[in-house]
Amino acid sequence: MEPGKLVLASPEAREACGVFGIYGPGEDVSRLTYFGLFALQHRGQESAGIAVASGREITLFREMGLVSQVFDEETLERLTGDLAIGHTRYSTTGSTTLANSQPMLAEWRGGKIALAHNGNLVNAKALRDELEQAGERLEASSDSEVMLRMIAREADRAGSVEEAVAACMSRWAGAYSLTILTEDTVMAVRDPYGVRPLCIGRLNSDVHVFASESCALNVIGADFLREVGPGELAIADADGLRLRVVLPSPRQAVCVFEYIYMARPDSQIEGHLVHEARRGLGCQLAKDQPVDADVVIPVPDTGWPAAIGYAEESGLPFGEGLIKNRYIPRTFIQPDQRLRDLGVRIKLNPLREALQGRRVVMVDDSIVRGTTKRRIVNMIRDAGAKEVHVRISAPVYRWPCYYGVDTSNRSELIGARCAVDDIRDAIGADTLGYQSVQGLLRGLGISRRKLCLACFTGRYPIPIPKDVKLSKLDLEESDWRQASGEEEAEAAVPSPTETRE
Repeated sequence: MEPGKLVLASPEAREACGVFGIYGPGEDVSRLTYFGLFALQHRGQESAGIAVASGREITLFREMGLVSQVFDEETLERLTGDLAIGHTRYSTTGSTTLANSQPMLAEWRGGKIALAHNGNLVNAKALRDELEQAGERLEASSDSEVMLRMIAREADRAGSVEEAVAACMSRWAGAYSLTILTEDTVMAVRDPYGVRPLCIGRLNSDVHVFASESCALNVIGADFLREVGPGELAIADADGLRLRVVLPSPRQAVCVFEYIYMARPDSQIEGHLVHEARRGLGCQLAKDQPVDADVVIPVPDTGWPAAIGYAEESGLPFGEGLIKNRYIPRTFIQPDQRLRDLGVRIKLNPLREALQGRRVVMVDDSIVRGTTKRRIVNMIRDAGAKEVHVRISAPVYRWPCYYGVDTSNRSELIGARCAVDDIRDAIGADTLGYQSVQGLLRGLGISRRKLCLACFTGRYPIPIPKDVKLSKLDLEESDWRQASGEEEAEAAVPSPTETRE
């Protein structure tokens, strides 16, 4: 593709949702849930909600906006009970409306059920059609409501929410990490591939906590116990904590972007501290993509650990060349075109003294659509940098995600349509170097068989229905033939001998 014809579209990929749950008799569960969600704010900034149960009733409050905007002292004081779940959302399926915010609440003949979901079902349309044909009137447009209504209907038949969840798990295809609340029980559920993270903690002897990331446990003083296993259902109630394996795990497929970008650096996922994983990626990137330069700078915030690793391995000085404004709340006021063009400068400001006359290595985690990188490179040049060399700690992002990351159609992914040299020209860099897939595995020190690498390889561990896949691929027929059958091919790819288990 000719650089002049390249179209740079919309913002970079957004994070996955955050879920939280606590069974805590005698504790201020609404406030603990608030702080847990605050720690998970990076996973979604569109809406937030908390549902609290008292043993007889479930009270729900949810609203659009950040956690700190949605909740205040008066609201939290009204949310009284002994157990709770919470959610912070960004939309992957379903529009950005209050109806799609979570937790969601439904009734069954034995009471009420609330649900908070992180992930994305690939068979949501078929399940929705089935519910509607059975007479269900769905109020929202997300797959999360489909899951909740399925549980409620199955609970009416089985007489138990726990058995209903177990029965529904076999019908859900895709990624799901859930917290579920009844009047007297909190449950946590993870899909059999373990695509999205979900962990268990303990606060005191009888208070159990579930969270998308361990950083949410840390902030409330809970001890990390273990991950919810793939295909596992965890139940916290008056009898303590029970763990039930509902579905066998065909293979583990943790989303690699949790390590690269989504999770907080102080979180631990499957035994790996995210900060150290990202630092390892930077070290490997410096080995594979060296450059003669004067200083290494990160793109805040997720580029920091990789930039530190790059500087350590290369021997180049580490510097802070971009300052992030950390006090910009989400706004629902649409900016005019002039402010849109200044969008990156509102969030980032160059430190001219660190950049003037220098050959700069700018390290970041990924390039999804390319728009933001071009603006940042231009900003660094305007600040006086002599050269700008971009190094990306992830491989080229070529394929859309169907499991809970908003990367839309493949035609919008700059790496799917353009050679690396064309991307370099499009973002205005002097040189551009990506991590290879093999370098990624070496840097993380994680086996290929434990990760979902579909956004880099096109090999999806959970089969995608053809109509759903085609809706995002937007490929020529020859490309479709090349992409088809790759779910089976993934199992045949050997784990590289240089990676550690």
